[in-house]
Amino acid sequence: MRMRFLGNTGLKVSELSLGAVPASALVRMAVDAGVNFFDTADMYSQGLAEEMLGKVLGPRRSEFIIATKVWGRMGPGPNDVGLSRHHIMRACEASLKRLRTDYIDLYQAHSLDPPTRLEDTLRAFDDLVRQGKVRYIGCSNFTGWQLMKALAISDKYGWERFVTLQAYYSLVGRDLEHELVPLCLDQGLGILPWSPLADGFLTGKYRPGQPSPKGARRSTPEGRNLPIDEERGFEIVEELDRIANDHDATVAQAALNYLLRKPGVTSVIIGARTAEQLAENLKTADWEMTPDEVSRLDVISQPHKVYPYWFLEKISHDR
Repeated sequence: MRMRFLGNTGLKVSELSLGAVPASALVRMAVDAGVNFFDTADMYSQGLAEEMLGKVLGPRRSEFIIATKVWGRMGPGPNDVGLSRHHIMRACEASLKRLRTDYIDLYQAHSLDPPTRLEDTLRAFDDLVRQGKVRYIGCSNFTGWQLMKALAISDKYGWERFVTLQAYYSLVGRDLEHELVPLCLDQGLGILPWSPLADGFLTGKYRPGQPSPKGARRSTPEGRNLPIDEERGFEIVEELDRIANDHDATVAQAALNYLLRKPGVTSVIIGARTAEQLAENLKTADWEMTPDEVSRLDVISQPHKVYPYWFLEKISHDR
């Protein structure tokens, strides 16, 4: 398993990371494959995911990089959710206990919390770093202006800065490239894509004119969490199929491999419900997509330009 720097921290993590931490056996499989980076959140199974990860890593905890998140509702009380200083401090202590550790490598804001001042959130994160309970901080699901505002606030007061952005990024969801990828490249943040297979759409299980596979995530209306242009998506899957065949690989591996070739990406977060799925995804690290193959996928998956990007591109030709 190849290692990459986590943004500009100097810390190295595996280019594939295991997310959500679904079962202890899958964590052990990932460890055996060379994965040293695990991503979870306090709200996943209401703390059970953190508890399981802490138990499995046990005395080997120092060998791994653990990322978890705060924001989600963790109780019935009015202050059991969000990014207030009150909730962050309590949530961090609870996560440390569940993870059986005295520090969290990467503590992430799971989303923006509009009612809370960014200054309060960032000061709380900074205090946790200074106390030694957190090593680095990151964010997830921020817009470009929200992330840049947060970085500017940290710079203004000399507080810890976000070092990573965890965001939805896939071949059928490249909106991140409009603002957030350039921002991360400019500011030195590592990008951690979540749902790189777009709720399973990019596994090759879904084909035009064929019934959805039974038991698959997107086979029910409740499982269709991500907006996907399926007509265009099927064209992408066909091209992934051709590339995968040239490498004796699978469609899912090709979709993951593509993201590993994109600028700014530190580690692609993979998930799996079965050992077979995880074994397949882990093999992504065994080969590399060629620049020509990446270019072919770039063309057919190019996101539609929104204003002001189409305007800026137009006037750039006049210079």
